[in-house]
Amino acid sequence: MEPMEPRTSWTFVTNHARILAMILRDPETRLRDLAETCRITERATQAIVTDLESAGYLTRVRNGRRNHYKVASGTFFRHPAEGRHRIADLLQLLVDLDSRPEVAGGPSPGGDDHERGPRG
Repeated sequence: MEPMEPRTSWTFVTNHARILAMILRDPETRLRDLAETCRITERATQAIVTDLESAGYLTRVRNGRRNHYKVASGTFFRHPAEGRHRIADLLQLLVDLDSRPEVAGGPSPGGDDHERGPRG
């Protein structure tokens, strides 16, 4: 049996969570900007926003030529393993991470420095 190659395309945060956090940060963000940040197509982004809206995680209201989104408060994770936890805690973590200044010598984006556990 040949050794398996490591899977390198997965991430800890899904595009659904990432997009919901970005909408929380900027309720009038454009699909184009969401897609660019997530490095996915606008069509895929639209499908994710539709998923989130259909599941009750956000609402969308047309405001002129732009959409205004509102993240629903009090929603819970979908999977039974986390189902008793509110989405708001994860979203706040993601929003806070994005607002932190970069620290020289800290973990690199995409690197695994944060997976090694506490230092010291």
